[in-house]
Amino acid sequence: MLETVQIVLSVLIFITLLFSVVFSFRSRRKTDPKQRGTNAALMNICMGLMLILIAVTQLFFLSDTPVRRIFGTVCLLLGLFNLFAGIRNYSYFSRMSR
Repeated sequence: MLETVQIVLSVLIFITLLFSVVFSFRSRRKTDPKQRGTNAALMNICMGLMLILIAVTQLFFLSDTPVRRIFGTVCLLLGLFNLFAGIRNYSYFSRMSR
């Protein structure tokens, strides 16, 4: 059971990594500021989710060491910040067209 959860988390981390890269390339190639901002916000959301998933993996499923706890906590805080900033920016750029 635990092994299955780790595999699912690993797959989700990889998927969010792919989406982060895709939205990063899209945001750099767009010339329209609204599309550029929307893609950058989506990239932040995906990156935040990826960091949160990494933190969950580090904090709950591997051997417990102080370094893992510190790394997992830092990843969790960075992930929450990225998620919050991405949602805030996405709402700003989605209202921009109205």
